[in-house]
Amino acid sequence: MGAKRPLFITFEGGEGCGKSTQITALKKRLVAAGHSVVQTREPGGTPLGESVRHLLQHDDAGLGMAPEAELLLFAASRAQHVRELIEPALTAGQIVLCDRFLDSTTVYQGVARAIDADQVEAINQFAVGTTLPDLTILIDLPPEIGLARVHKRSDGQLDRMEQEAIEFFQAVRTGYLELAASKPDRFHILDGSGSAEALSEEIGKIVDTRLSKV
Repeated sequence: MGAKRPLFITFEGGEGCGKSTQITALKKRLVAAGHSVVQTREPGGTPLGESVRHLLQHDDAGLGMAPEAELLLFAASRAQHVRELIEPALTAGQIVLCDRFLDSTTVYQGVARAIDADQVEAINQFAVGTTLPDLTILIDLPPEIGLARVHKRSDGQLDRMEQEAIEFFQAVRTGYLELAASKPDRFHILDGSGSAEALSEEIGKIVDTRLSKV
C-alpha cells in the first residue's frame, strides 16, 4: 500500500451517516500500513475553524443566521484550514483525511439552502484555490435513518443544522447523489445502512486500489 505521493481523501454524507466512524477506521488502517496520516474535519481543523464550528452549530448568536452568512462562515473556516493544515500536510507527504470539504457547501448551502450555484462555486474556489480532493467517499443513507441515529447518540441535544426539517435533509441527499454522478472519477457512493465493519472494509479496498495507482 505504499504511496508515492500524498492523497487528499474526503468523506461526505448526510447527518448520521457514519463518516466520523469510517474516517477513524481508515486512519487506523493506513497508519498500520506505515503511512503518515492527518485526520481533520470541517468546519474546524484549526483554532479559527473550531471557533467558527462552535458559532455555526451551538452558539446562540448563530440562531436565525442568514444562508449567505452561513456560506461565508464555512468558506472562511475552509480557507484557513487549507492554508494552515491541509496544504502543509500534503506538502510534507502526509495523507489527509477530511470529514467534509467543499462538496458539503455545494450541497448544504447551494442545494438545500438554494443559494445560486455559480456564487457557491466561486466562493468555494476562492476558499480552496487549487486544493481539491483526489478521492471522495460519499456514504449514502436515507435521512430518516441518519437522523434517528443522531437523536439516539445525542439524547435529543441537536446542533443547529441537525434541527432542520426532514425536507432539508432529503434535498441534501438528492444533491449529493447528483453531484457524485457528475464527478464519477472522484466519488465513490457507498451504502451506509449496513454494518460499520463491512463498510470499513469496502472503503479500505477502494483506498488500497487508489494508492496502488499513484
